[in-house]
Amino acid sequence: MEITGPGLILALKVAVATASLLLAASAVALLAGRVRLHGRINLVFFAAVVITLVGFEVVLRLVNPGIYDWIRDDPDLRLRLRIHLCFAIPSALLMPVMLYTGYRRKRVHRVLAWIFAVLWLGTAITGIFGLPHD
Repeated sequence: MEITGPGLILALKVAVATASLLLAASAVALLAGRVRLHGRINLVFFAAVVITLVGFEVVLRLVNPGIYDWIRDDPDLRLRLRIHLCFAIPSALLMPVMLYTGYRRKRVHRVLAWIFAVLWLGTAITGIFGLPHD
């Protein structure tokens, strides 16, 4: 079975939606005062996002590099992906910092959490609704 560009985008949408549900569950746990559960859910969230990113890169660069041609040859798709990456890359870079500051109970964690929330919201909206999968 060959992986197509639209198929890869659809898989990414499912992964982003799933990760977003984990993040929402983490927020609910925190609001309920279950800080330890919040941290554990965030660890699962982090692992899910890293697995998704590595899987995406493996498919894009090793399994079916032709998918990149599909993206490159469509100016609208390329623009949408660039906008998505404006949110996704900073949020991915911030995730390990969030884990570290959270587990070390650093004060800056709360400030970073708001920044991360905005970045992840942008990642989710542009990833789920902004990228075509048909």
